[in-house]
Amino acid sequence: MPLDFSPSREPMTTFSLAGMTDVVLLLLIFFLLTSSFIPQMGIQVNLPQVDSASPVSEQSITVSLTKDGNYYVAGSPVPQARLVSELRARRTDQQFLIMRADQEARIGQFATVASAAQALNMRVLVATERAGQSR
Repeated sequence: MPLDFSPSREPMTTFSLAGMTDVVLLLLIFFLLTSSFIPQMGIQVNLPQVDSASPVSEQSITVSLTKDGNYYVAGSPVPQARLVSELRARRTDQQFLIMRADQEARIGQFATVASAAQALNMRVLVATERAGQSR
């Protein structure tokens, strides 16, 4: 069967945008999935700045310490006396406790959280910011 290359055929004058729409949608999904999502907590603390930082594990409980001496577990205020019981209630299979402490927090607050984590066999990670990357 020979191919017909004669100029008697009319050229196609319409262009389908369906393929381009699919490509744009896939690019949008790609950029949304690969962009870095940094969870912004509702508790305002000034994290200490260091030269290097490590990634945060998804299987963790966050405890925030404010300069006023308040404790927050996963964004909810908790009195110091109930810190261990609150962590025990919220813990499922988490092995890490992320401590988001204000620069001006007292060392006693650090010790309280570390002691609560040790009572629950959890490792404590201290959240910091890279030097020069303040909010």
